[in-house]
Amino acid sequence: MWVPAGAYASLLFLASQVVAYENHTKYSTWMITSMISRNDGVLTGAGDASALLQAGFTQKAFRRWLQQNPHDVHSDLIASHIRKSVDSTIEVVSDALVSVTNSPLDRLSTGNNLIILYERTHDESYRVAFDALRHSIDLQPRNAEGGLWYFTYPNWSYLDGMASLAPFYTLFTELFEFANTTAVPDDMVFQIELLWEHCRNDATGLLVHGYDSSRMAVWANNRTGASPYVWGRSLGWFSMALVDTLELLPNTERYSDARGTLLRHFRDLSAALVRAVDPKSGAWWQILDQPERDGNYIESSGSAMFTYSLLRGARLGYIPSEPSTAVAIRAYEYIVHNFVVDQGNSTLGYTGTVSVCSLNSTASYEYYVERPMLYNSVLGTAAFAQASLEYEILER
Repeated sequence: MWVPAGAYASLLFLASQVVAYENHTKYSTWMITSMISRNDGVLTGAGDASALLQAGFTQKAFRRWLQQNPHDVHSDLIASHIRKSVDSTIEVVSDALVSVTNSPLDRLSTGNNLIILYERTHDESYRVAFDALRHSIDLQPRNAEGGLWYFTYPNWSYLDGMASLAPFYTLFTELFEFANTTAVPDDMVFQIELLWEHCRNDATGLLVHGYDSSRMAVWANNRTGASPYVWGRSLGWFSMALVDTLELLPNTERYSDARGTLLRHFRDLSAALVRAVDPKSGAWWQILDQPERDGNYIESSGSAMFTYSLLRGARLGYIPSEPSTAVAIRAYEYIVHNFVVDQGNSTLGYTGTVSVCSLNSTASYEYYVERPMLYNSVLGTAAFAQASLEYEILER
């Protein structure tokens, strides 16, 4: 979509107002207006899986901001960008039934905002798009146990996909297929349970990146099929999936067993994340189960995701407030001081985010720590914006 040059100037001006308005302290608004100035989350090409994930994650962060700041001076700007982002995905996701075998579960990340906009506008193009996404789940290949493949790699399931799958599966079923309990809660919880069973290390309580149910991958554990290392961002996606899905599941008898399962997992994982935090920095390593190993480093996107999950989970009463809140506050402050960049043009930048790490690799230690770093990665900036929103609630 063509955007007049003057519109970008206006966006930069609005972003500059955040500095004066918040005196550099309300980082959620500052980062989100900075993302808008970069046109983040808007598909401009064919819309590959990475672009779809970025769009959906941007929409989620912006929607959270609107829910928290409905009367803010930036509300219209941010609501407009959500719609622009969602609209840019319609054509791609409406074709999900055709392209499903070549598209990872990340394609579902835009589903909830398609539903929200449909509910508000009754624009049928949104319905067509999210219906296609929902039906594509039924076509997704599954392993012999019934676990969804994350992508085209036979029998491989990743933690990453749950952040897109579980919240969309849940919201769609609650609104449009309420009688279909085989989908939600049954299948949704089953997908999480399979990952928990295959990927969790009982000694640490942490989950590795994914598993191969056939045990044929070069990295697969002979007994469990699990990959060898705990990659921070994949576990970040999983922790966000748990807290976000818990919030969407109504607290009724229908969902009592599902909520109980997800709550147990979230509490167990949150306690493990508190134990795994680096005592020096207060944040989390790129590979969580290899602290201080040569080449390992504190990574910004996973750290922001864990911060969000702990703060939101504690605020909603899913996990004990302490020590989760204290750990998350310390991590947030480290992130602000070490990864947030004042770019000098009234916008914020974000550093320290690793590029995509795939199990379509050796999945070796060296692979994970040698992947390139990205500046202003949407996966990092959107994660930071959401962590900031939770932090700002504490400051009220």
